[in-house]
Amino acid sequence: MAGRVAKKRPKGSVRKRGKSFQVNVYAGIDPLTGRRLYLSESTTDERQVDKILRRLLTEVDEREHARTKGTLRAAIDAFMETHEMEASTRRNYKLFDKHFIGPALGGEPVSKIDARALETFYAQLRRCRRRCDGRPFIEHRTTDEHECRVVRHKRPPGRRPADGYPEHDCAQAGCKVIECKPHVCDPLPPGTVLKIHYALSAIFAATVRWGWLQSNPCDVAKKPSQAPPQPKPPSTDHAAKLVEAAWNEDPMWGTLVWLVFVTGVRRSEVLALRWTDLAIERLHGCPDVALCVAVKPANCPNATIAGKLAVQRAVARVDGVLIEKDTKTHQMRLISLDSTTTELLEEHRQRYEATMRDLDADPAPNALMFSYAPTADRLADPDAVTRRYTNMGKSLGIDSNLHALRHYAATELLTAGVDLRTVAGRLGHGGGGATTLRVYAAWQNESDRRAAEILGGRLTRPTPRPNTESGDRDDS
Repeated sequence: MAGRVAKKRPKGSVRKRGKSFQVNVYAGIDPLTGRRLYLSESTTDERQVDKILRRLLTEVDEREHARTKGTLRAAIDAFMETHEMEASTRRNYKLFDKHFIGPALGGEPVSKIDARALETFYAQLRRCRRRCDGRPFIEHRTTDEHECRVVRHKRPPGRRPADGYPEHDCAQAGCKVIECKPHVCDPLPPGTVLKIHYALSAIFAATVRWGWLQSNPCDVAKKPSQAPPQPKPPSTDHAAKLVEAAWNEDPMWGTLVWLVFVTGVRRSEVLALRWTDLAIERLHGCPDVALCVAVKPANCPNATIAGKLAVQRAVARVDGVLIEKDTKTHQMRLISLDSTTTELLEEHRQRYEATMRDLDADPAPNALMFSYAPTADRLADPDAVTRRYTNMGKSLGIDSNLHALRHYAATELLTAGVDLRTVAGRLGHGGGGATTLRVYAAWQNESDRRAAEILGGRLTRPTPRPNTESGDRDDS
């Protein structure tokens, strides 16, 4: 019995629809929907039919076509399900999708989203985060039926009377007026638009790896611009006042503020430090160690101490819960500490041990350095720490935030002539100092100016020779 010959599916077909010709080419199975995928194009010129058919067949043979009609919504869901990322990054991606990406592009096929669509999307966000059309409208409080203006009367003392509120002056009583207000455009910060671009780029890169698309449209789209950073570190005088105020509030709080000032660590990193991350070393203080009578540096009458701080974790809030995670660059770094800072940390450790003795408990070797729990076993809220520092600055009349201490450390080091690579290493900047140079370019320029002054001062300015010929010439 002769074997059955499988019927080969024709790749291309043409059908006439009214005055136009529709060219269809079979392109395989959609990996997302499982349905047959066709490339289609129409023309009213019958002479163009063969040309279109050959071009579509070439795209299929060379696999240059989009292999799915799936939407960006499906791509985002698949990406979030398969991609490994930090909890904080996942949270940010979900927020971007919920408020911006999903409402604008979620229902669009991934094959239809090109560079122009992305750049239009970015421009809308830069103009208004709600992507309004620029026409005035009222922002209603709810989508349900409601009165656009209601007065929430302040309840008088005692039980509410059956016949309603008595006559009163709303302004004097402090009644609250709730009303739907005209829309005011609120542009999305350039940095946030750039983060959305990077999120979309990662999602489209996944679709390319999966074979859904041939290229990533984010690679050719113009990347959203970001305003150059303008760090505003506190002055030396303000720094001294802030440290003193912190010490007057609480020795632990003073130690934390001091440590951030001298190391420039991120707030999430300083709150994740544990005592096991600190290494203290005694150093000989005598100029000639061989003549020192002490056998060990700790016994030397002039001994000094120095420390090393291992920064290898950070604190983040995910779904309302504080967790420990890797640092921003996913790398551990060692930061050298001066003798004063090391002594302050030793004193801080002694206060912790005294507290544990009062609680009739043993100190934990891996206890947190900075915690509001007496046993130092509960992570401190980074946002609460930031608010405390900001409020402290306001009480002193100083406009500063906790991240500005990081700027202070960087600018002081750069203006003192410390090389860029060392500064970047202490701050935990990746890219070999590229981020440091971009953020603190102004202070690098100041160092470059001082370098020019040094080189110019090494030479003696030449004295021009007097022009005696013109003085001796007789014009008569």
